[in-house]
Amino acid sequence: MVTSDPMPDQGLTYGASGVDIGEQNRAIRLFRDAVRSTYNESVLSDVGSFGGLFSTRFEGMVEPLLVSSIDGVGTKTKIAIALGMYEGLGRDIVGHSVNDILAQGAKPLFFLDYFATSKLSAEIVRDVVQGAAEACRANGCVLIGGEIAELPGVYSEGEIDVVGAIVGVVDREKVLPKHHTSAGDLLIGLASDGLHTNGYSLARKALFEVAGKQPDEEIPELGRTIGEELLRPHRCYFRALEPLLEEGGFINAIAHITGGGFYENIPRVIPQDCRAVVERRSWTPQPIFQMIQQAGDVPDDEMYRTFNMGIGMVLVCPSVRANAVLQRLNESGESAYMIGELSKGGGDVAIV
Repeated sequence: MVTSDPMPDQGLTYGASGVDIGEQNRAIRLFRDAVRSTYNESVLSDVGSFGGLFSTRFEGMVEPLLVSSIDGVGTKTKIAIALGMYEGLGRDIVGHSVNDILAQGAKPLFFLDYFATSKLSAEIVRDVVQGAAEACRANGCVLIGGEIAELPGVYSEGEIDVVGAIVGVVDREKVLPKHHTSAGDLLIGLASDGLHTNGYSLARKALFEVAGKQPDEEIPELGRTIGEELLRPHRCYFRALEPLLEEGGFINAIAHITGGGFYENIPRVIPQDCRAVVERRSWTPQPIFQMIQQAGDVPDDEMYRTFNMGIGMVLVCPSVRANAVLQRLNESGESAYMIGELSKGGGDVAIV
């Protein structure tokens, strides 16, 4: 006889195999209000729907283009696990994703998060999602959906993974990089808040394996523990750059300095007949970068290829507008520096 009632005491269950559906449901109850707090009039679905419904109304745009991106916070999760501090990971993935589409001039519309682990903790999921919701609210972005995956046998015990996908919009006439980007344009660097979300495998190896330091070790020159410094959230530049992008004519290209550092990211947005000449003396990287380099005896080129070195975003600006951009960004609360220029070259980067 078959009944509709579950019989957990008879035979193998999903829970016995390592997947706790009840814990997933508890996590959703814990973060539901935070997710709903990001909703606006464009959202037509609710938490728990099979898909997120978003009404597309792009007033004032002549030819709106959707821009999408997906990324993860990588092994920064290892630091969060060591310290039991998870909320910043949600802010990280949103900030990173918003910056990625900002490099094409887009403003964020909605975001989806993915949280995976070997053994689910509703409180950890809540912390990550609440951090993501906070960052979404700050950037006018809807946290429209997500996925919680408990995958015993795929992830090692205690491990987590945090990934996010974003969709934004930009009018075709405002898409970056601009075709008239050329030699003579000036480079403006926006200060990062530390490592952001790249280079953590090298940083962990240098600081913890080679130098023997611990995540909870207090470092006077940092004013906090190494772990707390490494967990500083990925700074988002959308609010500071939005007015300049809306007005137009101030920015020809934007490079988000993530994995690959200066050498790999700047060439993605400059013409093949240009070289980005970056003057390293025009800003001072935060102490954590020097600590990593000294601990691991890391060559200069490797540092600038792996880390953002204190510059989270590079703007390529017309020379006649660069000083105005610099002033407005510093007045907005960012720390902005004139860090170089485009010259004739081969689509590469020279750090001098």
